[in-house]
Amino acid sequence: MGMTVSFCVIAYNEAEALPQLLGDLAAQDYPKKQIEVILVDGDSTDRTKAVMKEFEETQKESYSRIVVADNKKRRLAPGWNVALKLVRGDIILKVDAHARIPEDFVRRNVELQEEGEYITGGPRPCMPSKDTPWQRTLLLAEESMFGSGIADFRRKSGRKYVKSMFHAAYRREVFEKAGEFNEDLGRTEDNEMHYRMSRLGYRFCYDPSIQSYQYIRGSLGKMMKQKAGNGYWVVLTAKVCPQCLSVYHFVPLAFVSSIIGTTVLARFGRKLPAKLLWSAYGLGAAAMSAAAVHKKEKHISQLALPFLFLLLHVSYGAGSLAGVVRLPFWKAGEKEDRE
Repeated sequence: MGMTVSFCVIAYNEAEALPQLLGDLAAQDYPKKQIEVILVDGDSTDRTKAVMKEFEETQKESYSRIVVADNKKRRLAPGWNVALKLVRGDIILKVDAHARIPEDFVRRNVELQEEGEYITGGPRPCMPSKDTPWQRTLLLAEESMFGSGIADFRRKSGRKYVKSMFHAAYRREVFEKAGEFNEDLGRTEDNEMHYRMSRLGYRFCYDPSIQSYQYIRGSLGKMMKQKAGNGYWVVLTAKVCPQCLSVYHFVPLAFVSSIIGTTVLARFGRKLPAKLLWSAYGLGAAAMSAAAVHKKEKHISQLALPFLFLLLHVSYGAGSLAGVVRLPFWKAGEKEDRE
């Protein structure tokens, strides 16, 4: 008969991207009657919920069931907890609203799970929201190891076990044992959940044949805001679950702290540390920019890459610095405005 799948999407103001993902879902080559669709709206101010309701109304006969639910708390962690209370499938598939999936995405996850795996997934390269030279340059900055980090799921090739992954599929029993997402966290709820799953003995099976895609933020400003939020929540997460983070999460904080420290020293006449810092960073940014554009179609906008790297690193580090300032006064369970 095959395993049943709960396809879950949590969305807040994703009326533009969500129809494309739902179109991809409708094109899947896995039997639709073995898929239930759980759509959770985070109290959106655009047409996100209307898009969900339209899909429910037009596709309800195609799937085993479609549920549209509300997440008044808006953030992802409580949204996923809403979905977890509703799922009935053997496999829970978590996919971001601003993502795209090929037609074999569900089937390949199911096939790997039927081989005996409990958590499965694959590469999730980014893609521009619009195919323009500037968007492609932003994509180069996001995809570069210098810009985005060295997480396993970004770099691995071949079937392997990794520490974490995006757009993963989980046996329902994994969540039944691991529990709900920690609603005190923003941006890092997956890190903490995956750490708990690893502690329970579950492994994350990465298969390069399971492909999905994610849109980058549509502008430099939105990308910088995203990085700042990531940096902020990494620091607060260290108070709740330091084990689920790595030293690489704090490199931008060290960089921004070095900028501040060397600038202060320069004001007192000791300019050498600042010169060394900026010389080393400039060389690194130039080298990584050259590597990013190698074998790519050239455009003048790519000259901005070293400066894009700097802005993204400073944004992340400044967010982390804000988290350091907030940390002594932050208690788990407090309402946080930052998303």
